[in-house]
Amino acid sequence: MRHGKKVNHLGRTDSHRKAMLANMASSLIKHKRISTTLAKAKALRMYVEPLLTKSKTDTTHSRRIVFGYLQDKETVTELFRDIAAKIANRPGGYTRIIKLNNRLGDNAEMALIELVDYNEVYGKEAESAEKKTTRRGRTKAKKADAPKAEKAEVVAEEAPATEEAAPEAPAAEAKSEDKGE
Repeated sequence: MRHGKKVNHLGRTDSHRKAMLANMASSLIKHKRISTTLAKAKALRMYVEPLLTKSKTDTTHSRRIVFGYLQDKETVTELFRDIAAKIANRPGGYTRIIKLNNRLGDNAEMALIELVDYNEVYGKEAESAEKKTTRRGRTKAKKADAPKAEKAEVVAEEAPATEEAAPEAPAAEAKSEDKGE
């Protein structure tokens, strides 16, 4: 029984699991998103998020700790140079898991794991554009201002109508003169 055990062993030995998670974490850092099974994605999230938190403090000690997990110099450099700058203000939750369709061969649950700050679809621009406010009622001040605004709109609509009617009148007279001749 696995009461209270947080680590999913993923049906692998300890050394195989650590090597697999290190390779997956390196791929996630290099490519910003990877597709894998749901169980591996959840295990990877628990593995990589502390490393991303470590990358916020760019010291020799934190670099060595992260290198001990990843075992890839280029990945560590990219993590501390590019990714750490993007996630500096985020207090956690650096990854997002999106469920995909099941795999055709063995019907395994598939998922896409990605770094949150590198997705344009769910970015800050999309959030601000889609944000709506719900009006539940009108206050007394808004009720008093509403008739004034409506009157201003009516006057504004009438003014262009009279200006447009004026140029049409001479054109109509010219047509009637042409017909008369």
